[in-house]
Amino acid sequence: MSQSDGMIPNKFSLIPSNITRFFLLLIVVLLVAMGVMVQSAVNAWLKDKSYQIVDITHALHKRVDTYRYATWQIYDNVAAAPASASDGLQETRLRQDVYYLEKPRRKTEALIFGSHDSSTLEMTQRISTWLDTLWGAENSPWSMYYLNGQDNSMILVSTLPLKDLSSGFKETGVGTIVDSRRAEMLQQANALDERESFSPLRRLAWQNGHYFTLRTTFNQPGHLATVVAFDLPINDLIPPTMSLDSFQLEPDDSLSAAQAGDKEDPDSVTINFNSARIEIASPLASTHLRLVWQVPFGTLLMDTVQNILLPLLLNIGLLALALFGYTTFRQQTPRSSEVPNGNGELQVLRALNEEIVALLPLGLLVHDLDANRTVISNKIADHLLPHLNLQNIIAMADQHQGVIQATINNELYEIRQFRSQIAPRTQIFVIRDQDREILVNKKLKQAQRLYEKNQQGRVAFMQHIGEALQQPVRNIAEHAAGFTTPEHKQLANEAQTIVRLVDEIQLLNMLEADNWKTTTTPFTIQALIDEVALEMLPIIKRKGLQLLINNQLPVDEERHGDREALRKILQLLLHYSVTTTQIGKITLEISEEESAPDRLLFRVLDTGEGIGNDEIDNLHFPFLNETSEDRYGKAYGLTFYLCDRLSRKLGGHLNIKSRADIGTRYNLHIKMAAEPQPEAQDEKLLDEVVAMLDITSNEVRNIVTRQLENWGANCITPDERLASQEFDIFLTDNPSNLTSSGLLLSDDENGMRKLGPGQFRVNFNISNAMQDAVLQLIEEQLAQEEMPESPLGGDENAQLHASGYYSLFVDTVPEDVRRLYTESATSDFAALAQTAHRLKGVFAMLNLVPGKQLCETLEHHIRESDAANIQKYTSDIDVYVKSLL
Repeated sequence: MSQSDGMIPNKFSLIPSNITRFFLLLIVVLLVAMGVMVQSAVNAWLKDKSYQIVDITHALHKRVDTYRYATWQIYDNVAAAPASASDGLQETRLRQDVYYLEKPRRKTEALIFGSHDSSTLEMTQRISTWLDTLWGAENSPWSMYYLNGQDNSMILVSTLPLKDLSSGFKETGVGTIVDSRRAEMLQQANALDERESFSPLRRLAWQNGHYFTLRTTFNQPGHLATVVAFDLPINDLIPPTMSLDSFQLEPDDSLSAAQAGDKEDPDSVTINFNSARIEIASPLASTHLRLVWQVPFGTLLMDTVQNILLPLLLNIGLLALALFGYTTFRQQTPRSSEVPNGNGELQVLRALNEEIVALLPLGLLVHDLDANRTVISNKIADHLLPHLNLQNIIAMADQHQGVIQATINNELYEIRQFRSQIAPRTQIFVIRDQDREILVNKKLKQAQRLYEKNQQGRVAFMQHIGEALQQPVRNIAEHAAGFTTPEHKQLANEAQTIVRLVDEIQLLNMLEADNWKTTTTPFTIQALIDEVALEMLPIIKRKGLQLLINNQLPVDEERHGDREALRKILQLLLHYSVTTTQIGKITLEISEEESAPDRLLFRVLDTGEGIGNDEIDNLHFPFLNETSEDRYGKAYGLTFYLCDRLSRKLGGHLNIKSRADIGTRYNLHIKMAAEPQPEAQDEKLLDEVVAMLDITSNEVRNIVTRQLENWGANCITPDERLASQEFDIFLTDNPSNLTSSGLLLSDDENGMRKLGPGQFRVNFNISNAMQDAVLQLIEEQLAQEEMPESPLGGDENAQLHASGYYSLFVDTVPEDVRRLYTESATSDFAALAQTAHRLKGVFAMLNLVPGKQLCETLEHHIRESDAANIQKYTSDIDVYVKSLL
């Protein structure tokens, strides 16, 4: 009884939680039902109104088609009918140019506006009689306007009392309507590409009537166009529940005028929620119009609430009742949870323990000695239990620190015995399969030995294949180098590439076998970089790339390390970067690391498409993944691994980062201590030399400026130059700016090349070439500064003063020299020739022979359009004039 008494409260303790869940589910269902009810009501209202709009557009379509037919009947048959006897026709002049047609039948009345003849009066009578029959049963106000192209008169036929309304014609609404109709019809008659048109919805103020106008144009050869217009009322087509003021007729360019609407077609009606209003639109068939009904959201809400008021109130009541029940039983849940629920928890814990025991990879056995029964066991223990004597195992385990080994069916097991701290007479046995562990260890050792053997085999294979390929490949390269044809040169290049790859394989074998030894010598980084730049120049020029070398180290600084290893690493990285870069530039930056002055950082940055992470994994193992390629070949899968091994031998490492479509950055960290530098010399190579840098690229300007300043030069730019400041050498990267002596900077020149007198083309990446070019330029400028002596052998200055024209010379000649500079800069050779000729005449008059000879040479170069020599001799004339002054 005690056990059942303990279970009854547990069973009843679940009731409050189940009830609260039920009420919560009921609340959710009621909310969903309320939402579905409202949505269904809104959809039904919109669908009902949409069908009403479609019915209205169908009725409007029928009315439009009817009066299209009536328009053609009036124009073709009624108006064009032959004239009959007109004895009984009379008209009354109401106002100037306004006439009223007297007739016996008064369903319609007619007015004629403007001068007209008897044929117009007869046509008015026929149209009015025909419309009496058409509008005989109509109660709404109808009107027709006929703009006669024969005499430009206008006929108004209407069911309204026109004679009474026209008594005060200009002061009434009829006057406004007639004037607006005439203007619209004249505009319609002048439209060349518009045969039929419609007006928007209009309101007839004194009868609260809504209508729109159908206008049709008929062209007549030799006359003005005739326009027939009908005012078509819509009051009788609109249901009483819809306000006439909420309807609009708008142009609809999205639908074809020939497309017919269908009541069952959902696409014939569009519903738009615009701000606080709802727009329901339906196209008017065979026209370019659509009927739009605008209604506020409040109308939709009120109609929806009225339609579902009773079920909505019932749903709200049930929801309130469900909320009350949920809160009431939720408050009782904490009190019911105080009833102990130990039986259920124990069952959960027992199931969890059984699951854990079953999943153990070891044999587990818990045995109760007092009851002589097994409390817990898994499949492994159950399999071995018939072969175990637990009493003997307990006795032997107590003698051997709780661990014994037993052989069961020729399999060795280790059995560990533990005494329970909770139940002292309960023993816990953990059984491990020793044979399986020994087998696993043997397999692991065998796999390790196989791996080491494969590594040794790979090293031996690479070493042997490198040795086997080296001599044959070198022989092929030597034989191919002796030929001169382009095909054999290509073969020689390919052979040299294979020789280089075989050498790299052998170098890697030496590194892995630890047979490679470093050769440390002092060397300058700049000289090494110059060699690497020259070696990489052909393949960089072949792809049209730009190479920028920014060495931030002192030019003459020496480092102590393995020069050839560093050279090999830079060659491999630059070659790989060229292969992966299709367009743009490659930058090599050299600097000291901030952490230690004896560590250098070489950064290679390219603007290629980037490389993937799989390709970067070749850094840890050679030829692990595919590499990038271009039209000249494929990148070498050994490069990253070999560079990393060499850099580690030099006390550093290689780091690679890449981003797609941006480029790759190779960071090479090398440990190379700086050699002690002698005391700095007081005088540098280019002390007191002023260099003018007219360089477009900021990067090139920084590189050249650093080189020249390291040599002691003072660098200025055209923006920084003062008006009267002189400079010694001129450097530019724009060929068009090199008009006189100077250096043309380039990144694809093999060192230095002379372009002309005092002009050199030099590779700014190669420091030695830059230095040689600057020195030669200075030497040539010094040689050209010596001016030819005057043939008179006297003092030309004194001769100029003695001539009496010194003041005139001062006022005119320097101005002409400035014109020479200006006209040569704009390449105005005609004006330049005139200025040079005028100067030559001045020098000849004053018997200044050197100036005359310089002007004659300048005229010769002007005729040949030689810009470089023009600039040079202009400068010589300037120097000569300044020497005279």
